[in-house]
Amino acid sequence: MERTEQKLKKGMKADHNMVYPNFEQMWSSIEQDELKITEGETIEQRPRRRKKFALVAGLAVALMATPVYAALNYDWSNILSYRAGIQSALAQGLGQTIEQSITKDGFTLTVHTAFIDDNRTFLLYSLKPEASWDGEEIGFEFTGLKDAKGNFIEGNYTHYWNEELGVFQGYFETDWVVEGQMADVEFTMENMQFISNEKHFISYNPNDLTTQVFPYQKGGIGTVTIQSFEQDEGKVLLKSAVTLTDSKVRNTGIFIEAINDRKNSIENEKRSFLGNQGPKGEYYSQQLFESDALHQEGTKFQISYNRVLETKESDWSIKLNLNKKQLENASFKQVLDIPIDNVPGGTKIHEMTVTPTQVRLILTQEKYETFPYRDYQLDVGGTLLTGYMSGKGGNPNETELRFEMNGLNAASLENQSVTFVAKHRVEGLYGDDNSTRLTNISAKPQSVTSNIAGYPISWTYYMKDNNLYVESLSSDPGFAGVNQTYYLEGKEEIYGTPEFMGMLENNKRMDVYENFNKKELEILVYNYLINKPNDELRMPLISGK
Repeated sequence: MERTEQKLKKGMKADHNMVYPNFEQMWSSIEQDELKITEGETIEQRPRRRKKFALVAGLAVALMATPVYAALNYDWSNILSYRAGIQSALAQGLGQTIEQSITKDGFTLTVHTAFIDDNRTFLLYSLKPEASWDGEEIGFEFTGLKDAKGNFIEGNYTHYWNEELGVFQGYFETDWVVEGQMADVEFTMENMQFISNEKHFISYNPNDLTTQVFPYQKGGIGTVTIQSFEQDEGKVLLKSAVTLTDSKVRNTGIFIEAINDRKNSIENEKRSFLGNQGPKGEYYSQQLFESDALHQEGTKFQISYNRVLETKESDWSIKLNLNKKQLENASFKQVLDIPIDNVPGGTKIHEMTVTPTQVRLILTQEKYETFPYRDYQLDVGGTLLTGYMSGKGGNPNETELRFEMNGLNAASLENQSVTFVAKHRVEGLYGDDNSTRLTNISAKPQSVTSNIAGYPISWTYYMKDNNLYVESLSSDPGFAGVNQTYYLEGKEEIYGTPEFMGMLENNKRMDVYENFNKKELEILVYNYLINKPNDELRMPLISGK
């Protein structure tokens, strides 16, 4: 039986017109959700909806009172909850002091501190309105760095309104690194946007499992379409598609919010996904709820989204001379080229870059191979650093793993034994030529059983809104799910579109065949996953001194 990656490489030149969800983005989303190190509100990369937070009592120091120490006197812990390496370096007094400001159109942008090393460039900044401010949300159309040649360097930013000090605190982060010791760049935030969080009630009925369409036609929203799917363990999946009529609606974070009779928001399950865009520009969200909570008397539903009220066409730019000498003195890089024998594709741990804020491992493999483990740690003399797979995907022959330097310094990794630990193996395999026959296809759900490589599979299929839905589930926990199914029409392979991949904690999956009009079908498995949660890989990297 061929491995998924091997067959994928063979078929790269063939056009199957297949539609895949962004698996890496989904896994990254799940993994990042586990990375929070300090307590506080979850921090999301911009552009996202923001919440307010207050400083710890006793640290309310005015921005301009002692500018050299402003970054230290701010409490950055909430906004750096996913960036423990930066917080640790800041506590050690590391980082390049910048403290440069520009005031324009009633707002003062200050870059406080920069962290420049061989893994990333990271800026701590604040944005202070001169007039009184009610904490209204602010975003920017463009935020990034410009190098000496005027080239734009993209990155991510986030900021939160500090109500006590009356200032936005934020950071900008990019994988771009300074070549050599120093670089002249310009940090720029262009076209400030004043953002309103809009909420509008819709008459969604949770007892009606048919597709419900709401021709909203106001507030920048066109049509809201909601489908519901009952799941195991008392859960229900809501899939919404929203069309936009106004470009000022920010197509991020549009979701359906359920409100109970106490006017409190009913929480989504952890593995809900927001942000997929459909082929016709629809904005898709998939949200998982406890079914009983939605059916409680008095529960109401509303669509929640961000809308740009005004754009201030101006830019806030600060010229910076970035110097990575300070962090470089406590950094090192080692070429390892350690083969991982039980991972196919010639995978090697190629290189380790250690800085005071982060450890970066680069794995090399054959083109389009994937590293089959989901959880990553570095064991540094008994201290564990939790890692995640970087979303950076420029080189198909490389996989990047990043570990925030939490509670350690770079010298610890140079002088102690370091072991790479990978856990929870999920391996992709291709299906065989054995098909499963679906008969009497109708709106009534029907079931049939089969097996894949000895794993029992229960199939449930039914019609809904002229689409065929094919669900698969296995009682064997070693089976991680059917990735995709297809059927043959002559010699042409017709592939289903996977739904809610990775959302459920079991191995249930669903494929959709749109505009389906057959009564019988021979369905085949294109690929599937094998789950080995107890599989652990340990690779010594440094023996220590």
